[in-house]
Amino acid sequence: MRVTVSRKGHFNAAHRLYRKDWSDDKNQLVFDKCSNPNFHGHNYELIVSVTGEIDQETGYVIDIKTLKEIMKEEVEDAFDHKNLNIEVPEFKDLNPTAENISVVIYNKMRPRIKPHLDLEITLFETPRNFVTYSGN
Repeated sequence: MRVTVSRKGHFNAAHRLYRKDWSDDKNQLVFDKCSNPNFHGHNYELIVSVTGEIDQETGYVIDIKTLKEIMKEEVEDAFDHKNLNIEVPEFKDLNPTAENISVVIYNKMRPRIKPHLDLEITLFETPRNFVTYSGN
């Protein structure tokens, strides 16, 4: 029987959506206020879900303490109160859209989750805008 275990997390971060190879006018046209040269911030909410068979010895799919630790080290410590464009190496040449942030989080966490377990990242940029990525 496959069960999904989820944990919520959060981080606050600033970013600017823009492409270096586009003019300011084109960035403004495409990304609107999200392309503010002075950046803007979000209170990101994160749900990390791990799906797999229940371990018969422990009764866990994954130890939630382990999931909490991975989230803290790979996401919260790396992104919280940071300017994603400037302070987070993964976004040096990658536009920090919610879509790209969710893929980066997945790629940072995936090596630390056992290979037989499925991983899904749901990232809320606002209470009404969110993305989900599961490696596909």
